[in-house]
Amino acid sequence: MKRYITRLLVGLMAVLAVLIGLTSGCGLVGDGTDADRDSPVTFGDYWYQGKAEITSYNLKQARYGELHDGDAVLIFVTEDFSAQKQVKLDRPDEAGDDAVKVLKLNALRNFNTGVYPYTVMTSAFSPVDRDRYPRTLKITTSVQEWCGHAFVQLNLQDDQYRIQQYSYFESEGDRVAELEGAITEDEIWTTIRLNPDDLPTGEVTMIPGTLYQRFDHTAWRTVNATAILMPDAREPETMVYNLVYYPDLNRTLTIRFRRDFPHEIESWEEVEFASDGTTEERVTTAVRNKRLMLDYWTKNSVVDVKLRGDLGLGD
Repeated sequence: MKRYITRLLVGLMAVLAVLIGLTSGCGLVGDGTDADRDSPVTFGDYWYQGKAEITSYNLKQARYGELHDGDAVLIFVTEDFSAQKQVKLDRPDEAGDDAVKVLKLNALRNFNTGVYPYTVMTSAFSPVDRDRYPRTLKITTSVQEWCGHAFVQLNLQDDQYRIQQYSYFESEGDRVAELEGAITEDEIWTTIRLNPDDLPTGEVTMIPGTLYQRFDHTAWRTVNATAILMPDAREPETMVYNLVYYPDLNRTLTIRFRRDFPHEIESWEEVEFASDGTTEERVTTAVRNKRLMLDYWTKNSVVDVKLRGDLGLGD
């Protein structure tokens, strides 16, 4: 618990540092449609080149009281989306005003717990035009392991998220819920890539990450958090975004990303503290391994398996 209090004090100091930085004119540049002013690469040059950005990470996943080695992959790509149906459009040219350009994130984790593997995937669909669509439209998460699988989907309807949950656990069987007036943790990742200036800071109301909710089997709810954005003291070209969920969850999430466009995510850390007041911590970390821009959907031949090696994923 002493270590947790220390982290909270550090977080408060970081908030003060951020406020000082903002008043002195220190901030990120980018409006979600163009790249940073000093960058020779425009938003369209990077995100509309017909390829996805694929980054692999060396993962250490906390689960069942231990750390398990694995791989994480973040795939960012733009695509045409239906604002009404909230699915990828087959014929966007015929969709008219219903067509929305989104930045899609597919976040995958693979790790083994003893004899059996976990396969996890979260998808978030965030409109590029943040003035017209400031909120992420849809989020899904699936978890597969040898006991069975679970799935959850969040759809933005008006100003609230409709949640549909399916699970093999009796206590978490088919359910529907609604949550209003909160930001989803899962959209933080796409916000970083679209425009870090839009990241919420200070005291915020959040919907915790869908993967966290699935792993901890908690009820759907909004919680209070303190959000901090500041430069990394050791690496000025890197920004640090920190969410401190206290006292509701005893949990922190820290994401490190490049200050300049296209704001690549370099690493993240999730820390959970035992709710019984002990000093036990569960720390999940992911550190960048390899990164490629790739039209992966065309690379489905046997000869393309070598690209997994280029991504540091092996055969």
